[in-house]
Amino acid sequence: MSSEIIFEVTESPEGGFSASALGYGIHTQAETFEELRDMVREAVACYFDDPAKAPRLIRLHYVRDEVLAA
Repeated sequence: MSSEIIFEVTESPEGGFSASALGYGIHTQAETFEELRDMVREAVACYFDDPAKAPRLIRLHYVRDEVLAA
């Protein structure tokens, strides 16, 4: 098992944040970034029911798409 799992974090248009694990079927969302951290940890723990197989590090890759008028 990999020692690291990477989540792509985006701001939801409705407000809050969503996170999806790259290469795994793990998705979660929350109203605040602090809440999202807890939700990601919980989602990883539920997905890897055997703690020995769970990754040791969780990386949050924050993606922000910004559009500027010319």
